[in-house]
Amino acid sequence: METLRSVAEVVYDPWIEQVPLRLYNGEKLAARLAAEGADVLIVESDSVKGPVFDLPLKVIGSCRGDPNNVDIAAATAAGIPVLRAPGRNADAVAELAMAMMFAVNRWIVPADRDVRAGEVYSGGTIPYQRYRAWQLAGRTVGVVGLGAVGRAAAWRFAGLGMHVLSYDPYNPDATHHDDLEAMLQECDVVSVHAVVTPETEGLVGAAQFAAMKPGAIYINTARAMLHDTDALVSALQSGHLAGAGLDHFTGENLPIDHPLCSMSNVVLTPHIGGATYDTEANHSRLIADDVVRVLRGEKPVNCVNPEVLR
Repeated sequence: METLRSVAEVVYDPWIEQVPLRLYNGEKLAARLAAEGADVLIVESDSVKGPVFDLPLKVIGSCRGDPNNVDIAAATAAGIPVLRAPGRNADAVAELAMAMMFAVNRWIVPADRDVRAGEVYSGGTIPYQRYRAWQLAGRTVGVVGLGAVGRAAAWRFAGLGMHVLSYDPYNPDATHHDDLEAMLQECDVVSVHAVVTPETEGLVGAAQFAAMKPGAIYINTARAMLHDTDALVSALQSGHLAGAGLDHFTGENLPIDHPLCSMSNVVLTPHIGGATYDTEANHSRLIADDVVRVLRGEKPVNCVNPEVLR
């Protein structure tokens, strides 16, 4: 805030502090901007479209790695630079991937449920019998997508004593550049961190799940569109996969009667990978620094449409 206030008068009205939740669409956002007389806009989740681009904005900051809430083509046509915050949640999402892997492998959720329900000796068994697992140290993990999050996950996996493989055709540091299935055949754990593009949508399907080792664990803290959910369910139901951890679902919601919801070897979280205070601090710093650069006539570091810069 101090950085922004060094170059502008700041009106602070974050969406995340609104209860009930409030997100502006293009029309309401444009009206608010006009009422404030604002010529700089910083958002995270509000929709920056339509009439927003009729206003004389100097710069738009989207506090996301992928500013998909902004109509980039319209901003470019209007000559407005759009800033983004790459890697803002890399550590947060990587940490959730670790948490999911441990939770799935060590049966944390059903074991917790047993204690709370007084079912420690359920069915005449002891917990040691029901919840045995392989230790992760010495096992092989495959990281799909070696961007900011994938790299943050990779060194954490290595720190656990795991052998780390990676697939990314655009990163020369990846151990596997062009053969995903060859990597999957070696993996006890697969952790997906790719970006959704036409090329990666449905990247992990029936053939890829079949290529994984019997008893492998599948983790996806990126986007549900990267895998075939029906194929994942089949691989879990057949016993080929030992378990899965998922942090995202198509439409941001999973029906309670979905097969995944009844599987005790699956951990489900509602898209909270980046939900840390540190993520907010990271993107705020990145955007504020670049807004200052733009207003001072300097070149911003993270601009989506640099062609509009003069």
